[in-house]
Amino acid sequence: MTAFSLEPAQLAWCAELRTLAAERLHPLADKGEPGHVNRALVAELGSLGLLGRLFTSGALDLCLMRESLAYACTEAETALALQGLGAHPVHAHGTEAQRARWLPRVTAGTAIAAFALSEPGAGSDAAALELRAEAEADASRTGRSSGAAQAGRSSDPAQAGRSSDAPVLAAAPDGPARWRLTGEKRWISNAPEADFYTVFARTTPGAGARGVTAFLVPADRPGLTGRGLDMLSPHPIGALDFDAVPVTADDVLGEADRGFRVAMGTLNLFRPSVGAFAVGMAQAALDATLAHTAGRDAFGGKLRDLQAVSHQVAEMALRTEAARLMVYAAASAYDAHDPDVPRRSAMAKLLATETAQYVVDTAVQLHGARALQRGHLLEHLYREVRAPRIYEGASEVQRGIIAKELYARQEAR
Repeated sequence: MTAFSLEPAQLAWCAELRTLAAERLHPLADKGEPGHVNRALVAELGSLGLLGRLFTSGALDLCLMRESLAYACTEAETALALQGLGAHPVHAHGTEAQRARWLPRVTAGTAIAAFALSEPGAGSDAAALELRAEAEADASRTGRSSGAAQAGRSSDPAQAGRSSDAPVLAAAPDGPARWRLTGEKRWISNAPEADFYTVFARTTPGAGARGVTAFLVPADRPGLTGRGLDMLSPHPIGALDFDAVPVTADDVLGEADRGFRVAMGTLNLFRPSVGAFAVGMAQAALDATLAHTAGRDAFGGKLRDLQAVSHQVAEMALRTEAARLMVYAAASAYDAHDPDVPRRSAMAKLLATETAQYVVDTAVQLHGARALQRGHLLEHLYREVRAPRIYEGASEVQRGIIAKELYARQEAR
């Protein structure tokens, strides 16, 4: 057996997922409103047992799920992936109380999760984030009392002054450490409609990646407001404003000042599966192109008879299969606890997302104007395929990670 061929049971499961996506999930996706959480779709993912597999399966199974769902219903794939991205830090780093409260609801599809890392000034450079977690005992230094947070919804961003010397990990006189979150998150999938957020905030000013803490923040916390953003991608993306939002040590995921590890550990798992999402889209575009070029009459024959066309189709297939194998290799490395996971994950995401962009674009070219008509599969894929080259680390960031890992390994010899 070759290194990354799938077992018959895995192939059968992938076929079953494609059928479920086409017959049960796609109709629900069609009823959803672009830019908003489709709770009926998420609930169906839960009833099918797919959300539960996010926390019981390995990275390769996650990739197989995402690739198979993406082939037939990108909306279902994205809904599943966002549940996993937002809730995985709770599964991997949460306390027993945090897991007991949220994971059963995420698994059932009755609670929507979100991963809140990006900010207006800290997208690709996640270590530069500025959302402040200021010790509550020191809130008076910024002109705020412990009751300053306002409940309800507001369209105005927080305007709190910045404090460069706020103490870290200060405990309130009557209990555990308490902070107030002040600042903004932006380009957050599922915001502002999620039920809870995994939020990364700066607890130690000037410490870079070493001064970030991950918090589990329920959406109903006083001072937390949000708004949707009108984006090309059809799934919900929004901004969150934190106006002295209260959090305590009970809300910390993992350890204080070690939240960057939580973020990177989550991304190392999900980056190969972003590649799997891209492979699923590329395969759908390739299959549509095979059908179209085999049946389309042009220049006295079929389109497939033109060498210029057949060679492009061959190139599409070649790149798609290469990307698939790299995704499977990266996922297998993650499951085997390979120390080379960061490099492999970055390579898989980079190759697969860039490949999908090429394959979908070529498919549109070979279909002609019909592919750009609203409602056509390729029109849909053309909008969907662009974002994965940016989120969870843009392609340029992945190249930086790969180079950094290569040089570190070379220096260690």
